[in-house]
Amino acid sequence: MKNKYLKYSFLFIIFLTYFENAFSNEIFKFNVKEVEIKQNGNLIKGYNGGEVTTNDGITIEAVRFEYNKIANILFASENVKITHKLNNITILADSITYIKSQETIIVKGSVRIIDENLKVSINANEISYYILKNIILAKKNVDIEDRNQNIFVKADEVSVLRNEEKFIAKKNVDIEDRNQNIFVKADEVSVLRNEEKFIAKKNVKFINTDKVIELNTDQITYLKKNNKIITSGETNIFLQSKYNFQSNNIVYLGKQMKLYSNSKSRLFDNNNSYYSFDSFEYNIEKEFLKAKNINLIENFNSNIDEKNKYNFSSGFFDLKKKEFYTGDAKIYLKKNIFDRKENDPRIFGVSSSHKNNITKIKKAVFTSCKINEKCPPWRLESSEISHDKNKKQILYENTVLKLYDYPVFYFPKFFHPDPTVKRQSGLLTPKINNSNILGSSIGVPYYHVISDNKDLTFNTSIFSKNIIMFQNEFRQKNKNSDLIADIGLVNGYKPSTTKKEKNINHIFAEFNKKLNINNFSKSELKMFVEKTNKDTYFKIFSDNLQDSKIKPKNFDVLHSGFNFQLDNDDYSLLVGTDIYEDLKKLKSDRYQYVLPYYKFSSNPLIYDFGSYEFKSSGNNILDNTNNLKTRIINDLSFKLNDNIFENLGIKNNLNFYFKNLNSIGKNVTNYKSSPQIELQSLTEFKSELPLIKKNEIFNETLIPKISLRTNPSDMKNHSESERRINTDNIFEINRLGIDDSFESGNSITLGVDYIKRNNKPDNNNYLEIKLASVFRDDDENNIPKLSSLNNKNSNLFGSLDYQISENLKLDYEFALDDKIEQFNYNSIGLDLSLNNFLTEFNFIEENSIIGNTNVFENKTTYNFNEKNSLVFNTRRNREINLTEYYNLVYEYKNDCLTAGIRFNKTYYTDRDLKPTENLMFTVSFYPITSFEQSID
Repeated sequence: MKNKYLKYSFLFIIFLTYFENAFSNEIFKFNVKEVEIKQNGNLIKGYNGGEVTTNDGITIEAVRFEYNKIANILFASENVKITHKLNNITILADSITYIKSQETIIVKGSVRIIDENLKVSINANEISYYILKNIILAKKNVDIEDRNQNIFVKADEVSVLRNEEKFIAKKNVDIEDRNQNIFVKADEVSVLRNEEKFIAKKNVKFINTDKVIELNTDQITYLKKNNKIITSGETNIFLQSKYNFQSNNIVYLGKQMKLYSNSKSRLFDNNNSYYSFDSFEYNIEKEFLKAKNINLIENFNSNIDEKNKYNFSSGFFDLKKKEFYTGDAKIYLKKNIFDRKENDPRIFGVSSSHKNNITKIKKAVFTSCKINEKCPPWRLESSEISHDKNKKQILYENTVLKLYDYPVFYFPKFFHPDPTVKRQSGLLTPKINNSNILGSSIGVPYYHVISDNKDLTFNTSIFSKNIIMFQNEFRQKNKNSDLIADIGLVNGYKPSTTKKEKNINHIFAEFNKKLNINNFSKSELKMFVEKTNKDTYFKIFSDNLQDSKIKPKNFDVLHSGFNFQLDNDDYSLLVGTDIYEDLKKLKSDRYQYVLPYYKFSSNPLIYDFGSYEFKSSGNNILDNTNNLKTRIINDLSFKLNDNIFENLGIKNNLNFYFKNLNSIGKNVTNYKSSPQIELQSLTEFKSELPLIKKNEIFNETLIPKISLRTNPSDMKNHSESERRINTDNIFEINRLGIDDSFESGNSITLGVDYIKRNNKPDNNNYLEIKLASVFRDDDENNIPKLSSLNNKNSNLFGSLDYQISENLKLDYEFALDDKIEQFNYNSIGLDLSLNNFLTEFNFIEENSIIGNTNVFENKTTYNFNEKNSLVFNTRRNREINLTEYYNLVYEYKNDCLTAGIRFNKTYYTDRDLKPTENLMFTVSFYPITSFEQSID
């Protein structure tokens, strides 16, 4: 048995020796554990591991082999390892196909190639190794690790040209340079290892995480040794999340941290500023920009009127410190900076700089006039204009004001707040005036900021007649209160009546405080005073007081006092005191004191059938030295809803009014010296029937109206009170404006309104006519005579409002006596516009019981063109056959300059006031200032 075993072992060794010799040739040498031969020796399969070697130094290790001798193709699978000693390459894969005739190895599955010469490792799903060409082609999920340069590449396809030490990556390429912390994405990248550079093409994104740089372009060339990038095509570079450079060709120097380009470029920063330039150089670390032919726009994404625009021939910009130095400068300020959109404010200079929030422009020219081909109407030429943002001031040195290229004024130095400033101490615009009483004068106001909530304006006016006026306006504004006070003193004034020098003064003051009392929507306290020691003071110095915010509304009657107001959802209450001073009366009779008064009103209570409302008021009035009256008045009203006969189109309403008067008087005709309690009532029935007619052209409405009133109680005697009735107030319940009495007696008020309107949207023509009159069963002597409502038949009141065309409008009001014989009142207004001609006529005539006024007024304007106009207005008193005044004004006006000549003649006389005749020249340079000079 033992001999038999030795026999078989010997034969197996002989077989293995034979197999190795039989299947070895100059192509492949097999060393495998099991072999299977088929197709007459043309197909050889090996199993259970082994290796195959070639004469050119390639060793293939695998579990399974299959060799097609005819095709000269070797297949290997399972744990395949290929070693090419000549090229120092190792390939690890799941399976390979070695096409010997082409010297090509195709590897699939999970593939890894290690190139020890290049120090490169490649992972992919498929690799083709072209041995003779020394090229490796990797496809699908390719990863390359370049250990020598510490570069990592991901792509869909990579070609490695080993002889050239170059590889080309295509489709979805990601490159990471870990030495430089650089990332690149592109559609195609060529890496040249000998030159230490790569070229990326198509949709390239370059990221340097150290320097916070992102670059997007069509193509870059990256020189690794110099850390330099050259881009081709349109390029976007994002720096430090602050800046975005856009250009066609940019060079990035990584070591010097610089960018530069000789192409037209743009820059956007995170402050919403936009730069464009012909070429630039930028230091990334210092954030320093150098450029040529620069255009800068601030607030780039804002409305066009909100943008400042700059143009510089060249410049150096420190973007970190926000400083710059430039050559020729053109600065176009935002159009609405002076609240005048038709202007084009701008500054030109030979150089500019900005440092520490101060901008300086050398040899500067400033104007706000609209841009045109000709010279601007006015401009300021300065050796230097500075804008100090810290002090918020604009300063001028050696400045000449030119009017249409002619110098008219010189300023060695001056400054004013910049347009963003609301409050800043400094001199304000000088004012020049002329008066036939006071002579010529000049005033130089000074504005002073005391604190965040306090300021004052101090103005000294010096007159040619040795008069000095000091005026001070103080303002304080707190969270819940504000105070304003205007105090003035005049020294050296000599009245024409006495010729004796007298110091005169005035004080205006107003204080408001919000009390914020719980459960009240409004709770306020107000105090005010108006006082002077010269009766004609406000008329004499009216020009000097025109800027005062709290000057009296009526120069003949001064008003002082205080009031306290409360409002909530249920009622409102006003309590206070008033002091009136009539400057036209004698000293002993000029004061009226209302000490105190109150007004209370409840909010109307509304129900389904109607509403009711309660009001109460009271006062204590002392006037004419010793006339005193005290009153408490309570009013209650019930108003039914307009729903009677509504289905017939008739609008009816029934109202009830009740009044309780509690009074006492001293030396007053209407009030007894002992307390009185009176009850009064008034019932009113109103009805109207709107009649409407419509057609294709017009809408016509005719509204007949009737009001029936009855008052069974007495009325206080107001026969001498001045009360006027017209078609607008004749149907009001308190048409006489009397608070202590209802209109006495029984009356019927009849009226009719007619309205005709063109119903076309582009046609505004209309006609409105109103007529009304009052009829009584008896005369009522206590009703004011001027109203004519005291008679059985009142005047016939009428009005006409007629828009005849877009060029012609007529307004007419009249009062015709009860006999239809005489017009007691006429008021005619006519507005006519024809092309450039506009005129307004007003005629007022009062006759009989209404008065004896007869006045004619006219204002006529003729516009020669858009810039030149002539205005004439006059008022003539036909009762005394005297013209009260003439005004004739010629004006030249454009977007930034207004100039005119004004002739004024008045015939008004009042104590120290005399008739005047003035010729005044005015000129305004917008927005700088305006000057006026008049010539007697």
